[in-house]
Amino acid sequence: MCKVLVFAGTTEGRKIAEFLDSQSIPSHICVATEYGEELLPKSGHMTVSHTRLDREEMERLMVEIQADPVIDATHPYAAEVTKNIRAACEKAGCRYVRLLRSSKDSGEKNDRAVYVSSVDEAAEYLKGTRGNILVTTGSKEIAKYTVIPGYKDRVFARVLSLANVAEQCAAHGFEGRNLICMQGPFSKEMNRAMIEQLDCKYLVTKMSGTTGGYQEKLDAARETGCVPVVVGRPLLEEGISLSQCRKMLCSQFALCPPKEISLVGIGVGSPMLMTAEAQQVLEKAELVIGARRMVEAAALEGQDVCIEYDSDKISRYIEEHPEYEKIAVVLSGDVGFYSGARKLLEKLSGYHVQIICGISSLVYFMGKIGKSWDDAFITSAHGRKANLVAAIRTHEKVFSILGSSDGVSALAKKLKEYNMDRVRLFVGEQLSYAQEKILTGYPEDFVSYTGDALSVVYVENETYVPRPATHGIRDEEFVRDKVPMTKEEIRTVSLAKLGLLKDSVCWDVGAGTGSVSVEMALRAAEGRVYAIEKKSLAAELLLKNKMKFAADNLTIVEGEAPEVLRGLEAPTHAFIGGSSGNMKAIMELLLHKNPRVRIVMNCIALESVAEALRCLKELPVTDTEVVQLSVGRARKAGPYHMMMGENPITIISCTGDIR
Repeated sequence: MCKVLVFAGTTEGRKIAEFLDSQSIPSHICVATEYGEELLPKSGHMTVSHTRLDREEMERLMVEIQADPVIDATHPYAAEVTKNIRAACEKAGCRYVRLLRSSKDSGEKNDRAVYVSSVDEAAEYLKGTRGNILVTTGSKEIAKYTVIPGYKDRVFARVLSLANVAEQCAAHGFEGRNLICMQGPFSKEMNRAMIEQLDCKYLVTKMSGTTGGYQEKLDAARETGCVPVVVGRPLLEEGISLSQCRKMLCSQFALCPPKEISLVGIGVGSPMLMTAEAQQVLEKAELVIGARRMVEAAALEGQDVCIEYDSDKISRYIEEHPEYEKIAVVLSGDVGFYSGARKLLEKLSGYHVQIICGISSLVYFMGKIGKSWDDAFITSAHGRKANLVAAIRTHEKVFSILGSSDGVSALAKKLKEYNMDRVRLFVGEQLSYAQEKILTGYPEDFVSYTGDALSVVYVENETYVPRPATHGIRDEEFVRDKVPMTKEEIRTVSLAKLGLLKDSVCWDVGAGTGSVSVEMALRAAEGRVYAIEKKSLAAELLLKNKMKFAADNLTIVEGEAPEVLRGLEAPTHAFIGGSSGNMKAIMELLLHKNPRVRIVMNCIALESVAEALRCLKELPVTDTEVVQLSVGRARKAGPYHMMMGENPITIISCTGDIR
């Protein structure tokens, strides 16, 4: 029976062995020490040996277990072992795979570091120095440091806590306080404490990669003023990474390991504001996915990354890469606050997904400006339409995320346009970064402002007008002339029959003064309203009423229906107050635009009622209802009040039928 043969002298080798075991793939693992054997899982799928093999013994083992493939995960300094494994594979006809240890270039070499090609060269350099030396290059070449004058006092050897290693070091004069037997990994803080305790002026390390604690040593040396003496890799090798090796094994054995996917809110930007839970998840992740800014802020050295923010592409990438078991998708702020997490959860519904909360821009910014937000209206204009003017008009406090560099100036201009000059604005950009900017002022102060594309704004309006719980603005509040207007009682019943939602897209055909249009716009504050009117005088009144009620989501369309309707977006709701004899053509267009559109018509003349009823019979509609409303108003006649009747109005409603 074929087995995967792994020479596991590194952390990467152990991880591959654990991966094979978790997937029940038969394997044989060769390690260098008994300690290495103890670290591996005990199972029926894996055999482990810690006996050192020469080339012929390797070849016999490969033939015996029919090794396929042979994975060389030995330490980068074990050049002779790698040479023997390669030669044995050639003789046995086995596929050889070199698993490279992830190396870490700090990006900026320590200016004080000394780079040498071997331990011999390091010892030769240190012969001409003064001060204590911390050696972390292992026990195999410890004898080479004996050439350093006074080495028994100056050199401190940190080696594995194994009896044979301690004996070997003692034989060369390293004992007592100068022999430190410890098992890693060692943090930067541990290295720093040791350097300071021993008063070391030099630290000798091999360029052993991420899992060898190389960077932690360099960081500790830099912070303590200790000079790193770095022994470079003896070989420039070619091979594959840990993730590439796992992908190869997944392909060879048709594996699909279970995945742990975490949607991680990384906060507003600064690593200092990332939660401890988020940091723990990111440390364990094998793959980090997200927009470039987020990945650069969250990914750790040695992790694979995917720069992507589109939900479809992210889910497809995860599906195409079965080698990753622990995946972190990083999102800015908090995943529950106007985040892409909602779409991602839908796309990743077949996986186990956990949510890791972060600190939102709302929480951070409001804390910065010292304002409470539990009673604020909260919204976002980033990547979506938001009727901020209406929100500011009807709320004392409004917070919003903006999504463009001119977002603040555009809002300021609209506020001035709607005579809302005295509202107070607080603007935040680059939150938590060194370039953080927080400004405050009035609309006039921001009309020419250009800022960061992703910013936030908080607005206070002491003269806000609370939004009524129901529709029914009094007729006297509208700007009127000689243009017909749908009266308050008729308007109230008609709007009730429409059944608007907060994000409805509405048409008001034959809008007149705009009383219905304005009420639509105020009730569907997150939607859009199109007021269609052919008379120029009526269009002028429409504009005045739009400005008076700050109905920023109301668009006035001049022209005759149905011609001017063809270019408009599909409505969810439509009110027909006047059709100029084009009732059927208008309804046909409405049903073509949206077969499920909700329609309400007001008819005064009997001929209009007859035409509307014919349309109900001939067109695909359902849920039809006909209501006639007669309204009488009291008027004072001397000491008495007399009821004066208004024209009766027939209210006809229906819904498009797609059956």
